[in-house]
Amino acid sequence: MRMNTPDADSIRLNSSSSPQARHVAQGWLEGQLLVATPQVKGDMFAQSVIYLFVHNEEGAMGLVLNKPLDQIQTSEVLDQLGIEAGPQMRPLPVLHGGPVEEQRGFLLHSGDYASDTSLRAENGLSVTASAAILKAIAQGRGPHHRLLLLGYAGWGAGQLEAEMEQNSWISVPATPELVFHEEPDELWSLAAGSLGIDMGRFSPTAGHA
Repeated sequence: MRMNTPDADSIRLNSSSSPQARHVAQGWLEGQLLVATPQVKGDMFAQSVIYLFVHNEEGAMGLVLNKPLDQIQTSEVLDQLGIEAGPQMRPLPVLHGGPVEEQRGFLLHSGDYASDTSLRAENGLSVTASAAILKAIAQGRGPHHRLLLLGYAGWGAGQLEAEMEQNSWISVPATPELVFHEEPDELWSLAAGSLGIDMGRFSPTAGHA
C-alpha cells in the first residue's frame, strides 16, 4: 500500500511517496510494536520487532527495528541524496526496515521534531519520509532520538489480523526506551518481557496481547 502524497522530497536512494501528516486513528494497532513469536520463520521476520505506523481497513505498514544494516553507512545514504554532513552531526543508526521498497527511507524519531509530512502517534513517536529531516540531522539539528530505516514491512487488508489470530505476533506498547534501545540483539526479548512474556516458553495456543 502507498500513501498518496508528492514524492519530490522523499527519502529514496538512487532517486516514493512520503506518509501524509495525521494523527493515528483509535481502534487499530498503529503506534504499537509487533513482536514475532517463535512461530515466525525466515531471516527477515524471525525474532523481529516491528513498529507499526499504519494500520487500518486497507492494511498495515511497519518498520523492523532490530535488523541493523552494518554494511551501509549513513554517509553513503547522505551522498546519494546530495546531503552534506556537518561536523555537528551525531551518529545515525541505519536499519533494514523491511523487504518492501528497500530503496525507500524512513526516519522513526522522537516528537521533538515537527514536520507537516510526519505521521505522529499518541505515544510521542513520529515517522517521517521527507529528506528535509535528514538535512536537519546532517547539520546537527532534528530530533534527539532517531533511526534511519530502509524499506518497510507491509500487509494487505485483513492479513495482519489473520496472522495475529494465528498467534504469529503479540502487540506491545511502543515506548522510547524500547524503540531506541541501543542493542538491537536484545530488543526481541526485552519487548516480549515488557508484557511478562518469556518467548522461550511461548505456547502457540496462548492468546496474544
